[in-house]
Amino acid sequence: MHVIIIGAGEVGSSIASSLADTHEVVVVDIDGERVDALTYSEDVLAIQGDGTSISTLREAGIDEADMIIASTDDDETNLVTCGTAKTVDDPFTIARVKNVDYLETWQHAANRTAFGVDFMVCTNLLTAQDIVRVIGLPAARDVDPFAGGIVQMAEFRVDEGSPVADQTVSEADRFDSLTFAAVLRNGDVEIPRGETRIRADDKLVVIGSPESVQEFAREIAPSETPSRNEDLVIIGGSEIGYHIARLLEDRGLHPRLIERDPDRARELAEQLPDTVVMQNDATDAEFLAREHVDEADAVVATLESDEKNLLVSVLAKQLGARRTVAVVESGEYVSVFETVGVDVGVNPREVTAEEITRFTRELHTENVALIENDKAEVLEVEVDEESVLAGRPIRESVADLPEGFVVGAITRDDEFVVPRGDTVIEPGDHVVVFVSRDALEAVNEKL
Repeated sequence: MHVIIIGAGEVGSSIASSLADTHEVVVVDIDGERVDALTYSEDVLAIQGDGTSISTLREAGIDEADMIIASTDDDETNLVTCGTAKTVDDPFTIARVKNVDYLETWQHAANRTAFGVDFMVCTNLLTAQDIVRVIGLPAARDVDPFAGGIVQMAEFRVDEGSPVADQTVSEADRFDSLTFAAVLRNGDVEIPRGETRIRADDKLVVIGSPESVQEFAREIAPSETPSRNEDLVIIGGSEIGYHIARLLEDRGLHPRLIERDPDRARELAEQLPDTVVMQNDATDAEFLAREHVDEADAVVATLESDEKNLLVSVLAKQLGARRTVAVVESGEYVSVFETVGVDVGVNPREVTAEEITRFTRELHTENVALIENDKAEVLEVEVDEESVLAGRPIRESVADLPEGFVVGAITRDDEFVVPRGDTVIEPGDHVVVFVSRDALEAVNEKL
């Protein structure tokens, strides 16, 4: 597939990296330094130019392109790029936007044809949805639904003192419908066996029914299990902060939101009837203590800068908040946040890149989640008769696949099927599998 990516920032570079091995990729960016950096780091053709220009698009091969991905940081540039591409040919167009108004306009257009965009990804809304899933699962660093919510993938960090630390996988596996898919340790991806010992600071990737994943979350970090009436505090009335509060209200929760600007606070109070909006500076430690932020089950920082989000997250943690989640605009800072004690850092660009990446997969791939900066993927695949998995027990089909592959869950007729060695996968089943990056190309060919 010939793919043109407009924008060589974090989103565009991440997508290019995930596609370079299996597709013909051209990346266009107006910044010459970004173009040079991408040329040396990835096996792609990088061109300096304006993605809204027909001449630049022709140079990138628009006449033979199957897909255009407009992923710059400017909404209008992305929309104009898609519209321009449609005047030349009819590639599948994907636009990244931050403003939810554009998404709503696109969704309400007949056959979703507004702006010349075939698929639109809204960064602010995706980030809010991701954070709401994370704070809804104790101790989770990442959560993704598969098979219409019948299956859930979650990533957990094992802290010192966790009940599962120093247990083997066999000892920790006490759940009806849960698969230990991977152990992430010191930057490496390890497929666990029954005798694999879980250590403090490991990250565990599990796949299973939502009920079993919830049970495992309570097991791995019982101290983080929220009270029945969760106390959730959002710091910052940004668009992301607003959408987090709105999504929590939709779940019947009553979050608190702190916003410094009086006008914005008043606006949010009118839009969020079930949220307590407080107008104050959230970097004021005395105010946070007075408002009992120390009793919060989770504090989410959505301020306008990484530095402020880091500051208020550390303040909340020092006061005694059970869990902190922060929006981190610069992807390279996520590890810094988590090193100094922030429980989860969420990078909007990484969330967006993951959503776009799933649309670039082969047609039988229903969903995808990227693990640990693309070191592995969790895929949902509908099995057809040509698949190596079809009509055979799992232990036989796995023997024909490279190491780094795990069947995490199966759904059949919208019912969860627990995968075991003697389970026979049938054509039409949906399987959720874990695949390491090294094994991905070979696995895709056989699934």
